[in-house]
Amino acid sequence: MSESIQPKAALYIVATPIGNLADITGRAIEVLKSVDLIAAEDTRHSGRLLQHFGIGTRMTSYHDFSEDSRVESLLQKLSSGLSVALISDAGTPLISDPGYRLVVRARAAGITVVPVPGVCALTTALCVAGLPSDRFVFEGFVPAKRAARIKQFEEWLAESRTLIFYESPHRILECVEDLLTVFGPDRHVVLCRELTKTFETIHGDTLGNLLPWIQSDSNQQRGEFVVLIKGAEVVQSEEISAEALRVLEILLEELSVKQAASLAARITGVKKNLLYQRALLADKA
Repeated sequence: MSESIQPKAALYIVATPIGNLADITGRAIEVLKSVDLIAAEDTRHSGRLLQHFGIGTRMTSYHDFSEDSRVESLLQKLSSGLSVALISDAGTPLISDPGYRLVVRARAAGITVVPVPGVCALTTALCVAGLPSDRFVFEGFVPAKRAARIKQFEEWLAESRTLIFYESPHRILECVEDLLTVFGPDRHVVLCRELTKTFETIHGDTLGNLLPWIQSDSNQQRGEFVVLIKGAEVVQSEEISAEALRVLEILLEELSVKQAASLAARITGVKKNLLYQRALLADKA
């Protein structure tokens, strides 16, 4: 690693493979070998990665639940002129992984923060999903409890950009069931499972077909998931009559957005999704 290009005393944010070890970059290996200390989310997990590449750099643990004293200790080392590499269990740190507090404090202290880019499950899934990629929204992990998860999905119903989030294996089936409940059977969703690993699966379909597909094969319920939802069609206001808008406006004075849209659809015959999207706009105004 050339000191003329990258400062020695710096915090390096290093991406590591999400599955296939061959995806690590040469620069990442070089940085991990040359820094004074590696801050890892799980030192036992990362120890296997370092051993594979013959990296003997000392490690310390750092994760989102680390005490402030651990952050202070790393900042003191950086301020004294040492170099530290931050890695997560897989992928790019800070993308639904630890590191935010440390990076914020380091930048505030005037410490140089250097990105060492590489694999990220978010972008890996997006580039193969076959959904619009010019505009998208990443939401990290959705709530674990069903009521909160459904509420989150309802807030996304009118979103026109591609929606992306992560999900764990023990909740994926319930998650798809809730997606079907909120978005209906015709919304297109892509499930990316175990990306870059031996049993990688990339499967897209309407929710009406996707749920029975995943229910019928328990193997497709295992591993780490990236879920991508096709955005809602953009609704032009002229598609809704003035009378339907008047009815919706009256109902919104007394009812929630979801209730008002549903009842207005029954009264006027206009599609509920169109009215729901319009109600969301009115509610935010």
